[in-house]
Amino acid sequence: MVIELQIKMNEKLFLRNPEQSELGKKIIMHSIQLIHKSGFEAFTFRKLAEDIGTTEAGVYRYFENKHRLLIYIVAWYWTWLQYQVMYQTNNINDPIVKLKMIIKLLATTVEDDLSTSYVDEGLLHQIIITEGSKTYLTKRVSEDNKDKLFKPYKDLCAHIANIIKECNPNYCYPKSLASTIIEMAHFQNFFMNNLPSLTDFGQGKDDNSIIAFLDDLVFKTIAV
Repeated sequence: MVIELQIKMNEKLFLRNPEQSELGKKIIMHSIQLIHKSGFEAFTFRKLAEDIGTTEAGVYRYFENKHRLLIYIVAWYWTWLQYQVMYQTNNINDPIVKLKMIIKLLATTVEDDLSTSYVDEGLLHQIIITEGSKTYLTKRVSEDNKDKLFKPYKDLCAHIANIIKECNPNYCYPKSLASTIIEMAHFQNFFMNNLPSLTDFGQGKDDNSIIAFLDDLVFKTIAV
């Protein structure tokens, strides 16, 4: 028996909760597939509607625009990842071991989670790497932040920052380092697979190379 994981989302992200209907779940599932395949710029609600077999107006009943849909699936991913971090580190007492586990989770290629039937986390992870920063690199970032649309990301950063402080209570920049770890894990993955001259992880390297780099960076920085 597979237990379905339920994730509660900020109601300001949608016009109608997509998790409460089959069409809504199809919108999430197919939008992830299309954005992963063609990129966010080429993605439109018309293409999404054609892919699902519904009308463009039907999609607009759920989301105001495609950017709000992107924020939704990215926020969904951060909430899901926070759950994974909490679950995987729940029985670990040593903060150093806990931080190493978090780095591994951030830098390892994600596989589809069977407890979420309409979300392919593997594809969504690749969207986070290539498209995630587009959620907040906009002129509306302040307004969206006031609506707490980025709360899942900030919650994850805060959780990691607290563990960094456990490792070294005297370290002065735990929040900055926490967000750096997350972004660096994604940038290095992207560079490794697309612009290898910007990394030390060229052809033949894998996730373990990025994990080793982040471990070296983090633990030398916090001096433990």
